[in-house]
Amino acid sequence: MTELGNRLREAREAKGLSLADVQEITKIQKRYLSGIEEGNYEMMPGKFYIRAFIKQYAEAVGLDHEQLFEEYKSEIPSSYEDEIPQRATKVEKVRTTVPAEPSQFLEYLPKILVTAFVIGAIFLVWFLIPKSDSNDKAVKEEAVVEQPKSPVVDEKETKKETAAPEKEVKKEEPPKPKQTLSAAGASGRKATYQLQNAEKFEVSVLSKGETWVGVTDGSGKSYYGNMLTKGQSQTFDLTGQTSAKIVVGFAPDTEIKINGETLTYQLPAAEQVRQDIIIQVKPAAQ
Repeated sequence: MTELGNRLREAREAKGLSLADVQEITKIQKRYLSGIEEGNYEMMPGKFYIRAFIKQYAEAVGLDHEQLFEEYKSEIPSSYEDEIPQRATKVEKVRTTVPAEPSQFLEYLPKILVTAFVIGAIFLVWFLIPKSDSNDKAVKEEAVVEQPKSPVVDEKETKKETAAPEKEVKKEEPPKPKQTLSAAGASGRKATYQLQNAEKFEVSVLSKGETWVGVTDGSGKSYYGNMLTKGQSQTFDLTGQTSAKIVVGFAPDTEIKINGETLTYQLPAAEQVRQDIIIQVKPAAQ
């Protein structure tokens, strides 16, 4: 251990500091602080850092670093002075590598630039003159060309073509005659009706109480013959038949409809409870 290292260690211990505490204060690794106390400067990262580390160590333990450098200058390597001549020699070597005389290329550079400029000017003049002449000729030729005449349009033909076609007038079909159910006469218990202009022949019978109903067509074919209680109804499609016969057992409780139209009794239902209704179908008017 050197005298400088012993002096620093004693000052550290007098303040009650460990190497770890000095490391925390100075941010210098503990192994470098231990090397300074032992005088082992070879382990330092570089000679330049020796004096800097000693200065920081001295300030941390309350010693004057200038006084230490003066007292123990024989122990501290003078690394800073040794590095200055070495750096200067390196600068001189670098300077000697710069060429003293200019290169031959720099001597001929102005001549090359002038020659290139002259060639470029000649080429530009040669390129512009023929182009302007050809443009003048093209303009003259365009002025001579005659514009084509527009064809004469015949106004009469145009009007014929543009005339809108007349709309075809649709002929209105005459309305179809409405169905009629009319009384044609009554005798005894028999009442006759005529059905005209009907597209179909459909008979519906509804019982409002209790009644017996029988339905036959003009050929005598029976479609129904039975009692109907209150609320019951029967419907028969007789389309194509020329006549039909409906036998009603109790007219006051029987409602008859022909193609949805209610039949009005010619004979009073209260007076003639048993009635034979004859429906004659006449073809629709042409």
